[in-house]
Amino acid sequence: MKHLVIAMGFALSAPAWATQQTVTLSVPGMTCATCPITVKKALTKLGGVIDVKSNLEKRETTVIYDDAKVALVSITQATKDAGFPSTVLGAKQ
Repeated sequence: MKHLVIAMGFALSAPAWATQQTVTLSVPGMTCATCPITVKKALTKLGGVIDVKSNLEKRETTVIYDDAKVALVSITQATKDAGFPSTVLGAKQ
C-alpha cells in the first residue's frame, strides 16, 4: 500500500523540470483584424498553450506555454500551418 501511495504522488505531481515559458513571435503575415484571431485559434488547439496575445500593429504574438506539454517548434509550426509563418523574437522563463 505504501508503494501505491508513493507512486500515485509521483503520477499526480507535475514534473520538476516542467516550467512555464513565454515566447514572442514575429508574425509578419498578420495584416488584418481577423489574422490574430486565426493565429490564436491555431495555437490554443495545442495542448500546453496557456495564453496567446497578439499585437497587430507590431505583427507580434506572445505565447505562454508549458514546455513539458508542447515544444516551441510545434508552436511555430502551428502558426505556419494556419497560414502565418512565424519566427522567434525572444523567449523567457
